Amino acid sequence: MMTLKGSCHCGAVSFEVKSHTPQPYMRCYCSICRKTAGGGGYAINIMGEAQTLKVKGRKHLSFYRAALEDDGKRIHSPARRHFCKHCGSALFIADPRWKKWVYPHASAIDTALPAPVEVAHIMLDSKCAWAEVPGGKRHRKFREYPDQSIEDWHRVHRVYVK
Repeated sequence: MMTLKGSCHCGAVSFEVKSHTPQPYMRCYCSICRKTAGGGGYAINIMGEAQTLKVKGRKHLSFYRAALEDDGKRIHSPARRHFCKHCGSALFIADPRWKKWVYPHASAIDTALPAPVEVAHIMLDSKCAWAEVPGGKRHRKFREYPDQSIEDWHRVHRVYVK
């Protein structure tokens, strides 16, 4: 397993989490990721084991639960998008539906991450017009979510860290 260390821009919050799946291969273009964390028109989340998450400066954390439409009703996502309440850095997402996992933003990770062997561009139906999606063999494109999980992708590409 690889230990990922991350922090916010102002240094008020730092964290570490252990991950079997550290390759930042999935770029999400959904409006939530794009507006809360995406400087390039997308955000990149990786996956860590929630039970290993250690946070310093927790009092400086806040979270956002995105407003969604569901059958004409406005609801809030159960996912909590944690950020530093001083500098606004997006740090990680925790979702009670997937208690075993936490999803740090690759942009918040200070540990050197391996370059991905392939890039998946997801939620392209939500992409803004100005965001460019690279082409080529190494770039797979999905209108919404791919069928393959983050863990399965790492195993298939033989980059799962034991």
